[in-house]
Amino acid sequence: MFYGNHPVSMRRDDIDPFTQQAPVMLVGPQYSRVNIRVREQLTAIRVDLLPGGLYRLLGIPLHELFDGGFDARDIFGPAMKELQESLQQLTSLEQGKTLVENFLLSQSNKLRSPRPLDQALRLLLEANGNMPIEKTASLSCLSLKQFERKCRDYIGMNPKTYSRILRFSKAYRLHEANPQLSWIKIAYEAGYFDQMHMIRDFKTFAGVNPSLISQELLSTPIRMQKDLPG
Repeated sequence: MFYGNHPVSMRRDDIDPFTQQAPVMLVGPQYSRVNIRVREQLTAIRVDLLPGGLYRLLGIPLHELFDGGFDARDIFGPAMKELQESLQQLTSLEQGKTLVENFLLSQSNKLRSPRPLDQALRLLLEANGNMPIEKTASLSCLSLKQFERKCRDYIGMNPKTYSRILRFSKAYRLHEANPQLSWIKIAYEAGYFDQMHMIRDFKTFAGVNPSLISQELLSTPIRMQKDLPG
């Protein structure tokens, strides 16, 4: 996340105080809900990486970045600091996107070669988590135990948890885009066995029942998941 002149503040629950974030944040695999406060008008550029992409780029096991946000300047070094300073001087988001794209292309020589696991995880993403773990492991050319172990490095969590997050994200985005849909219909479209399984995931990942999500979305114009694939 590349923020403009007004970085956001964040907290993980209703008790902790809001903490201002760095102007460039590297966000690891997210599991817990976070609350975001925006100062004045939010201007930001978000870069979403495919599962395994951050591991291939940095070589850092993703379980070390699990559920956390980090100052990207500390990880990428002077080049990221220089980019961030350049972004502060711009008035056009399009110019900013070009700078970010050029920076990422300059880092592409660090990418590890793709493996069958990368393609398997992408297929799991495209299926919104609705693909048997055994099949995903087979597509990775790995045994089930090897696949589960590799997933800790590639995506920071076990594949069953990742599949749950993908289904939840699909349901959440369906409601964002189509608030008139019933929750029963959303549960079906997202691939849940029944509505109770969806409610359980909303309590885990959003911290509230689905019925409260509608009220919360009315109070904020920010849609953090609307552009995600799937």
